Amino acid sequence: MLDTALVQSFQTYLTEEKRASKNTVASYMRDIKQFSQALGSKCADISGITRTVIEEYIESMTKNGKSAATVSRSIASLKCFFGYLTMTGVTVHNPVANVESVKTVKKLPQILTSREVELLLEQPGCVDMKGYRDKAMLEVLYATGIRVSELIALNSDDVNLTTGLITCRSGNKERMIPLYPAAIRALDNYIHLVRNKILALPTEQALFVNMNGERLSRQGFWKIIKYYQEKAKINKEITPHTLRHSFAAHLLENGADLRSLQEMLGHADISSTQVYTQLVKKKLKDVYNKAHPRA
Repeated sequence: MLDTALVQSFQTYLTEEKRASKNTVASYMRDIKQFSQALGSKCADISGITRTVIEEYIESMTKNGKSAATVSRSIASLKCFFGYLTMTGVTVHNPVANVESVKTVKKLPQILTSREVELLLEQPGCVDMKGYRDKAMLEVLYATGIRVSELIALNSDDVNLTTGLITCRSGNKERMIPLYPAAIRALDNYIHLVRNKILALPTEQALFVNMNGERLSRQGFWKIIKYYQEKAKINKEITPHTLRHSFAAHLLENGADLRSLQEMLGHADISSTQVYTQLVKKKLKDVYNKAHPRA
């Protein structure tokens, strides 16, 4: 197994120097710990981990039914880990340096139609505190396209209702995203009519809290969105990212430029944003094939 102190120092490096997001750190550490467990007593020292050892591990993951995406992510995590070890002088040899990533077939993200979005947003009834809160959350997600992890990380002072902007932070980066009027109204109602009544402690900074008055968890939001999906009778498979994907595709359909969309989504690389261009093209092709008399 890998030396615990090395693994811990790598985690500190990711958190304090690279300023990686919590999700990224958790993903890397999970991959490194799984590799360490698979390693067992095979290599007594870090220098004994060769390219052959790495390739055998990758092969075993594939044989055990791990998806290409999971294997590819694990290789990326190992490259980062051993890159850190060589950078800090722990080892002079990087056994993963020339290991190629597994080719993955990128699936286009699932999106909702404009009508399906309307149906979903109509479901929370503003008749009780939960309804006001859920309405505000869904409206903010579709208005801004932020990640669910970013939504639940929002604090009350990240919202400026006067300017209609929210400040979203991810790692050491932040971006400001506008809200449409319906989202501003939903947030205004939630903040001024409901939030203070739910809070467990008046010092709680979280914008969105559960019914116990504490910051909402990702799992809690997942249950909420699945509940409203069933209530709206939407048959598509909805994930916590579905409204983010729908936001991006709908903005592109209506003329938004890629650079502005990249900034709003918080993508470091524009290639991540270009996926939505493919999705819009596919939708247009589907419409053409269904509607053209000679298609």
